[in-house]
Amino acid sequence: MDSNFAKGVITPIVTPVDAEEKVIERSLRQIIEHVLIGGVHGILSMGSNGEFFGLDREEQQRAVAITVDQVQGRVPVYMGIGAISTRECITLAKKAETLKAKAITILPPMFLTPSDDELYQHFKAVADATSLPVLLYNNPDRMRVGISAGLLERLSAIPNIVGAKDSSGDMTLTAEFIRRTRDKNFKIMAGRDIMILGTLAYGGVGCVASTANIVPRLVVEIYDRFMAGDLAGSLEAQYKLAPLRMAYSLGSFPVVTKDYMALLGFDVGAPIRPNTSCSPDNMARLKTILEDIGAEKLA
Repeated sequence: MDSNFAKGVITPIVTPVDAEEKVIERSLRQIIEHVLIGGVHGILSMGSNGEFFGLDREEQQRAVAITVDQVQGRVPVYMGIGAISTRECITLAKKAETLKAKAITILPPMFLTPSDDELYQHFKAVADATSLPVLLYNNPDRMRVGISAGLLERLSAIPNIVGAKDSSGDMTLTAEFIRRTRDKNFKIMAGRDIMILGTLAYGGVGCVASTANIVPRLVVEIYDRFMAGDLAGSLEAQYKLAPLRMAYSLGSFPVVTKDYMALLGFDVGAPIRPNTSCSPDNMARLKTILEDIGAEKLA
């Protein structure tokens, strides 16, 4: 299966919502154009930074449909799946086909702690039910269960499971993912924005970076400079990005991304409850970081 499109900087797009927590179509289209102008290579709709967990199925699918329509094939659109049951994940994978997503990403089932064999059967069943390329999403800090290197190697033999995003923060594990699959054209992407360059250096193909909502040009610079052989320039861009990403601890996950976007002038609405925006003091700290990094405000 062709997976050559899966590379570069993929933005897990923020989902702007109104007071009733419905998608604000105009704002979503505006944010999509913002990241495309910034040079990103793909957009993930309904990732964790898109607050998929707080939207009903109708609004989730509406957000994906708007994204596909706005992108108009300029970059691949990935649809995130974070359901618990295998049955529901299969339903969503089939819906991704009708919505014309290019690929899907799948989280392990949250709340549960399935064994490696249970996870294998789960991911295989979803992959078998769709013709779309599948990227796995390893995020053990959030899901209570992670994808081991052995499990990933086993899953990489399934034809349409073509890659994985690793948000473990464990560079040893990321390196093992790459080493064990390096002869299979399997795509490993960084899921921690401070580890983009490290993942590329080991042989990864890019990143799924929430900061690419905020400063897409800077995140793309890390990738572009590395691909051009400018390691020093890539490293400098990675260092420049670090303070912005490290400040994510100033609010509950994943509200800081949305708060940054609001400070830049985007009408993103409030975080989906029960989350709330950062405190006034922390918002002031975020504003200072944006000014220091030279983030571009909405014109």
